[in-house]
Amino acid sequence: MSTQPDTARPVASLSFEEALAELEGIVKDLESGKGKLEEAVAAYERGAQLRRHCEAKLAEAEAKVQAIVESPPGTATSLRDMA
Repeated sequence: MSTQPDTARPVASLSFEEALAELEGIVKDLESGKGKLEEAVAAYERGAQLRRHCEAKLAEAEAKVQAIVESPPGTATSLRDMA
């Protein structure tokens, strides 16, 4: 069991899926209750960063979908146009 967070890659460079997978691993490790306190605190901090990153990615995706839904009929709106 390792509560050491993977800090090799900056959170901002992670895709939603990568960040979520890392966050799930951290939660699993923390829930096990094993490991040193310092490692658990560092993992919790990394987890908080990952959570914020995932929330931002979801909000971005939601805004793109909402823009598509609200676009006038007959307009060709694509996700590439919104990037």
